[in-house]
Amino acid sequence: MNIKRPTALKAVLFDMDGVLFNSMPYHSMAWHEAMEAHGLHLSREEAFLHEGRTGAATINIVHQRQYGTDATPELIQTIYEAKCQAFARFPEPDAMPGARQLIEQIKAEGLQTVLVTGSGQRTLLDRLAHHYPGAFDAQHMVTAFDVKYGKPHPEPYLMGLKKAGVEASEAIVVENAPIGVQAAKAAGIYTIAVNTGPLDAKVLLDAGADVLFPSMQALCEAWRGEIGD
Repeated sequence: MNIKRPTALKAVLFDMDGVLFNSMPYHSMAWHEAMEAHGLHLSREEAFLHEGRTGAATINIVHQRQYGTDATPELIQTIYEAKCQAFARFPEPDAMPGARQLIEQIKAEGLQTVLVTGSGQRTLLDRLAHHYPGAFDAQHMVTAFDVKYGKPHPEPYLMGLKKAGVEASEAIVVENAPIGVQAAKAAGIYTIAVNTGPLDAKVLLDAGADVLFPSMQALCEAWRGEIGD
């Protein structure tokens, strides 16, 4: 699989869950537990399809489906806090194999690295500096706290471009979620999908991914191979 890099590549924008951390299995179980505890039904499998949305958007989709209305702000806060508490009970998720080496290669090329996540999970955000030292600073992060419209709206990636000071034609996105791919493509950015979860690869390609890799390790090796050419 070949990566068609922009001729004037200046920045690589990374999703977090499922790209930098193997955290999505824990997120899916935490979402299922918190929703069920409040009378809402979201399976662990469906949680993967909502990966990348803000917590409020995920809750409202399920609430609309069951009751035909948005959840109240109070209910959203209660469910999201319950989800965060459930997530915190799981072991610390591992860094995704190959991700750190890939970022080191990218930084060695003099490219910017930007985090663009729908998550507001403080525990993971705090671990970035430990697992990926020097890769992401506060000025180059877009999280759930920064946006009005979460993925699949292009706003998160448009904000990522703005923080990097680059045009869409000067960037690449690395994503593992279909709505994240949709958001990146809607922002006009070349998008690499890595299928690190249980979804069929076709789901990511149908979302608009320009190229698909089976893992972050495979992407790292492909990137290294291009550098070596």
